[in-house]
Amino acid sequence: MKALHVITGLGVGGAEQQLRLLLRHLPAQCDVVTLTNPGPVAEGLTADGVEVTHLGMTGNRDVGVLPRLTRLIRAGGYDLVHTHLYRACLYGRIAARIAGVEAVVATEHSIGATRLEGRPHSAGVRGLYLAGERLGRTTVAVSPTVAERLRHWGVPGQRIRVIPNGIEAPRFRYDAARRKEARAFHGLPEEAYIVGGVGRLAPGKRFDLLVQALALLPLDVWLLLVGGGPEAEVLRRTARDLGVADRVVLTGERPYLPDSRDDAPDLVALLSAMDVLASPSPEESFGLAVVEALAAGLPVLYASCPAVEDLAADAAPGARRVTGGAGAYAREVLRLRAAGPGERTVPDVVHRYDIAHTARQLMDLYTATLAGSNPEVSSP
Repeated sequence: MKALHVITGLGVGGAEQQLRLLLRHLPAQCDVVTLTNPGPVAEGLTADGVEVTHLGMTGNRDVGVLPRLTRLIRAGGYDLVHTHLYRACLYGRIAARIAGVEAVVATEHSIGATRLEGRPHSAGVRGLYLAGERLGRTTVAVSPTVAERLRHWGVPGQRIRVIPNGIEAPRFRYDAARRKEARAFHGLPEEAYIVGGVGRLAPGKRFDLLVQALALLPLDVWLLLVGGGPEAEVLRRTARDLGVADRVVLTGERPYLPDSRDDAPDLVALLSAMDVLASPSPEESFGLAVVEALAAGLPVLYASCPAVEDLAADAAPGARRVTGGAGAYAREVLRLRAAGPGERTVPDVVHRYDIAHTARQLMDLYTATLAGSNPEVSSP
């Protein structure tokens, strides 16, 4: 089987890193096309031996990318096309059909309750999404919550399959030595209590709440934000205005998988350096950072996390939903600090999201799609 994955960009993001990890476990020949932004994940995929093509798309309305993508699909002789993220799903589905490939699968990574990849839900966004969706065979939802949102939008239930994101849980195992090294690298005091946040520094992630919460917390509490994005300078300015800039560290984008050319701590080491992970984003499709933090044995405070909320309450005893603003997060941090460090145990929820299991489910879907059938795919 030869498959082409089409994605909007390959910077350091959840969907992008999930694709790289998935391709390490899929028993199929896979190439990747990125419409724009061939960033660190593109370099990682190339290092893994995956052929990556950048089409140089200049914007959402750069329709010139369509014939280029169509020619590439025809020339590659692909059996199946799998698209990821809004822009790539639209252009990829159209190009695949023009190229004569009927086996088209899409993964919906980022549909929230009111926004789709940062775009407010509008009649135009929804109409374009549904028009493109009809050109594929199956839309993969990364959680039951996303599946329900797709049905609410008007995607027929029989076209939706739930295949969750996955992680390599052992990779995230807590490491005391790496904790010490990561803290030393970023100037974090060994005795400090570190609140961490992981994700794109964009308005929808609401990391400003954590900066505001820090101003309500004792001086031995620090904030470590892992990620890059347009809100970085806004967060720095907020920290300066609140008088907590000396206790806020922004690492920039850090890869899930380490880069041997980069001496800075990777995501796994940074999770070991934290004492609690906070995820204040009110609209998540899955909550990958939460699952990764739980795999590191961290307690987690979150506003939205379908990966936890779609399961039984006892699946993730170390995760607590926080309702409210900065004050609520500050109170929860104080509660956890007072309770003292835990055993860094890994809860059951983590084992439900094994990337090898995700890859097997996806391969079953590929096989069925090529056979012209559309079987049920079980969730974990």
